Amino acid sequence: RQIVCDACSGSGAKPGTKKIDCPTCHGRGQVLYSAGFVNVSQTCPKCRGEGSTIKSPCSKCDGAGKVRSTQKIEVTVPAGVDTGSRLRVQGEGDTGTRGGPSGDLYIYINVKEHPIFQRHGYDIICEVPISFPLATLGGEIEVPTLTGNVMMRIPEGTQSGRVFRLGSKGVKNLRGYGTGDQLVKVIMETPTHLTSEQKKFLKEFERVCSPSVNPISQSFMDKVKKIFKK
Repeated sequence: RQIVCDACSGSGAKPGTKKIDCPTCHGRGQVLYSAGFVNVSQTCPKCRGEGSTIKSPCSKCDGAGKVRSTQKIEVTVPAGVDTGSRLRVQGEGDTGTRGGPSGDLYIYINVKEHPIFQRHGYDIICEVPISFPLATLGGEIEVPTLTGNVMMRIPEGTQSGRVFRLGSKGVKNLRGYGTGDQLVKVIMETPTHLTSEQKKFLKEFERVCSPSVNPISQSFMDKVKKIFKK
């Protein structure tokens, strides 16, 4: 940003000197031109309407009265902002002209991706792996949220991909109209690297299971049979 030159205090003149009246407009900032029977007033091309010129310019700012400076400031980011949101910081822009007020600073937000959470509007989406026994028998799991871990109940017979809703565990509305929810999608993890004994138990489990244990698979097979009977 551009700030007032500290060497000349923004005057643009060399320290110890002053601006002088513009010799073209005599300090008025305007010049008159005759256009037939009409006099036309225009901005003075010499001083650009300031009414004064600098005979000995400041060596630090070359007579501009401003210098470029890089500064760090603290900004309060309100809850609920997203990528593309714009924040306005009043008075932190370039310094004003002729002693006028400074402009404003506009900050555009870019939210980094999170390794666990995904955002959809004001809702938060989180995928959580669960084991086959837990999905089958039900129980409780610990689920991460934006405000800390919470316990969530898994009903008996939960299918992989089922989505649970945790109310008011999402992102606060930027305009203060409540808070979104967290959607927890459970993914049943297929066991790998099983021992011989574990495989034996699973085969025995499969042997003693009736079709009613897997209603989705049974329904699918019934549909297939109906299709190929035609």
